[in-house]
Amino acid sequence: MKKISLGIAADHAGFKFKENLVIELVKQGYEIKDYGTYSDESTDYPDYAHPLAKAVNEGIHKFGITLCGSGNGINMTANKYQGVRAALCWNKEISELARLHNDANVCSIPARFVDFDLALEIINVFLITKFEGGRHLRRIEKIPVN
Repeated sequence: MKKISLGIAADHAGFKFKENLVIELVKQGYEIKDYGTYSDESTDYPDYAHPLAKAVNEGIHKFGITLCGSGNGINMTANKYQGVRAALCWNKEISELARLHNDANVCSIPARFVDFDLALEIINVFLITKFEGGRHLRRIEKIPVN
């Protein structure tokens, strides 16, 4: 079975989570490309969100994971790409609905508002949940700006 390729990116607020998530996700068999940041020194989330979102948009990765303090800034940046549907996920239920109903392909985590175990659970739910399609497909087809 081919490994699923994931991209992951964080600013300084999500750095420690990112480092530990990479370890856990590799143990689970995922292939991970780390887009940074590579320290907890203050940095700007768009510098890491853009390369990750571009890669997801181009189909290099099936899914992306982003982390910043609130999750909002990095999520907003990722959503600038037409083929990216980034969802801000702060619990397992939101994560599941983001996949079921929105076919989200980037999971954004608010690193300052969830603990590591919950972040890992959110991501695991996100990665295993399949898109329902049906009426939801019609809706997500209306998202891109032509």
